[in-house]
Amino acid sequence: MPEIRISQSAIQNQPSPGEGRPPARAAVSEASAIRAFLLSRGNSAVTDRGFHWLMVICALSIFAIVILIATELVERSHLAWTQFGFKFFFQAFVDPDTKLPMYWDPVNGHFSALPFVFGTLVSSFLALLLAVPLAIGVAVFLTEMCPGFLRAPLAFVTELLAAIPSVIYGMWAVFVLVPLLREHVNPLLIGVLGWTGFFKDDNPTGLGFVAAGVILAIMILPIISSLTREVMNAVPGSQREAVLALGATRWEMIRVGVLRNARIGIVGAIILGLGRALGETMAVTMVIGNTPQIQKSLLSNGASMASVIANEYAEASGNLHLSALTEIGLALFIVTIIVNALARLLVWAVTRGAPAQVH
Repeated sequence: MPEIRISQSAIQNQPSPGEGRPPARAAVSEASAIRAFLLSRGNSAVTDRGFHWLMVICALSIFAIVILIATELVERSHLAWTQFGFKFFFQAFVDPDTKLPMYWDPVNGHFSALPFVFGTLVSSFLALLLAVPLAIGVAVFLTEMCPGFLRAPLAFVTELLAAIPSVIYGMWAVFVLVPLLREHVNPLLIGVLGWTGFFKDDNPTGLGFVAAGVILAIMILPIISSLTREVMNAVPGSQREAVLALGATRWEMIRVGVLRNARIGIVGAIILGLGRALGETMAVTMVIGNTPQIQKSLLSNGASMASVIANEYAEASGNLHLSALTEIGLALFIVTIIVNALARLLVWAVTRGAPAQVH
């Protein structure tokens, strides 16, 4: 049997079991330093408890603010609620001589919010009709088709529209949009669709529901587009790959694999844009015409719930007038909260559990 010899150098070069590991004394010293630092601070239970309750107060303050606003609106609209009740929103005083409805007559004490509800709904509907297709198209392009170098600048410019103050939109609409509608768009609508009765040549100023709807569409477009992109990004990539693997085209992949899975969140984004359109004040006040009447033509002047408050609240002629305006504000407050809560719920139903993405 051959003899096996191990050289002394190999034994000396073999690393010992404890070599390469941090010394135990160093670990103990490090732990002792951390412990000494923690002990030097003293007892932090009082600080932690104070921080906890400070955060709780900050969170509860949001509910307190909402409750205080609602309480103040209810209290100041009590006179109008007592005199008109719910008829305030759907019934108007009829002049016995002319047999015509008198919706808003502060001199004689006749108040009805019906024309303002009508104006708010019509202008908001027109805004959604114009903004939704464009916003979804922008979101689809940015998410599925946009080149990488263009995605960030285009998304930034789109979201920048939401940062522009509404009074700037109103000024731009007065000096640019309204003349454009009056000289070019409205005559075209009258010539093509005048037979429907919705576009009559009875308002040469260019103000009215169409102008309000267009400016609202521009204002709510970045909201709908941004949330739609967020919802579409939450759709798993496996959905896209599966549809493409079955031989679908890009359009079929977007329609079946993305839009169909994100439809609930897209509806939520649209409703959130509707909530913004319902409560918009200054831009609408500057272009809607501010006439408390209900007319079939979309080119005629009108008024919204927010615009009548902005126009008349500071110059209310009496307690009943002031209370009626506050009641309109209370109704707008409640509707806006409900619409926004529903929209957030729908968006959350799609995006929950999805990881945040940076663009």
